[in-house]
Amino acid sequence: MEEVNSLISPDQTWVLWAFLVGWAAVSIVLEQKFSWASKLSGAIIALVGAMLLANLQIIPVASPVYDAVWSYVVPLSIPLLLFQSNIVKIWRESGRLLGIFLISSIGTVAGAIIGFFLLRSFIPQIDLVAAMLTGSYTGGGVNFAAMSARFEVPEGLISSTVVADNLLMALYFLVLISIPAINFFRTKYGTPHIDEREENAGGENEAASYWQRKDIALRDIALAVGTSFVIVAISFTAAEFFRNIIPEDANVFLSIVRGVIGDDYLMLTTLTLLLVTLVPKYFESINGAQEIGTFLIYIFFVVIGVPASIPLIIQNAPIILVFAAIMVFINMIISFGAGKLFKFNLEEIILASNANIGGPTTAAAMAISRGWVKLVGPILIIGTLGYIIGNYLGTMIGLWFGSML
Repeated sequence: MEEVNSLISPDQTWVLWAFLVGWAAVSIVLEQKFSWASKLSGAIIALVGAMLLANLQIIPVASPVYDAVWSYVVPLSIPLLLFQSNIVKIWRESGRLLGIFLISSIGTVAGAIIGFFLLRSFIPQIDLVAAMLTGSYTGGGVNFAAMSARFEVPEGLISSTVVADNLLMALYFLVLISIPAINFFRTKYGTPHIDEREENAGGENEAASYWQRKDIALRDIALAVGTSFVIVAISFTAAEFFRNIIPEDANVFLSIVRGVIGDDYLMLTTLTLLLVTLVPKYFESINGAQEIGTFLIYIFFVVIGVPASIPLIIQNAPIILVFAAIMVFINMIISFGAGKLFKFNLEEIILASNANIGGPTTAAAMAISRGWVKLVGPILIIGTLGYIIGNYLGTMIGLWFGSML
């Protein structure tokens, strides 16, 4: 990638960390203080702010600091966000929302397959692009990071795909936000949460209300952070062990096994899910894990908002943008089509598709900003499943498409 000078150099470590963490904090504060920011969501503010500063050449487009976020911040955030993902609890309390979320995930995979066969002659290394976008459009930016690390995607391709992903994601969020105001959708789908909100209209900022101060002690912080570190360490060590004992050039079956249990992120999500299901009381007793994990993800949102230069985007990203648009469009068609067929509410469909494309944080932010308070908890729980199945689906798509090139 062509080197571009910036006001802040890549080796100004503390300055860049101050920007990443500081802008993540600012994004959260804006979201909770202003109604316009709440509707837009702090995640989009974090992305757009970093994107603007990178293109104005104030911050660099590449730095070891960003690499540290990918290597350490993202892995630590995954267990924290999964502490409440008890499979039994999810099915008992949120089975209906889980249904439309899984249908929406099918839309993502279908979009990847259609896009692959339409554009494989036009996008070099389309298998890697498809893997990253399938992961991203099943669970959000965490899965994008996992897939880019899993397939060791070249930095230039990551940058181009991130730009296309972020732009498409932002546009789609605007579409989803506007849908409740369109009469066509209001007449075709049930809207109980919108109706309830309109009957009890108020001017308060629900983002601030939802993320209000909770009962949290030093013990909670210690257990949350300590447990996350231990799970990451065990998972990555175990994955490395299996990679070393199973040859890379083994038969097809062993290659698949190696790809599953030898993958850092798949091992991490699987082990966390297993522990949460086996000892739910321990994880449910830890307050603040969701808040800490969400803040770490906001830092990651800032990082993935740092794109390549505008000229590089114009050269490399448009066709990837088309691929991403196909995936999102098919996801939307299948989500709303199946939602109508199976009589899901409009709010459930919007949040499920949002959780697929942007992850549980952005879906919860939309639910909070719209006042659909009864759906905030379920979509956070359901959406975190995307961190799990997104890694599996992204890996499957990447390996399958790679075998056809």
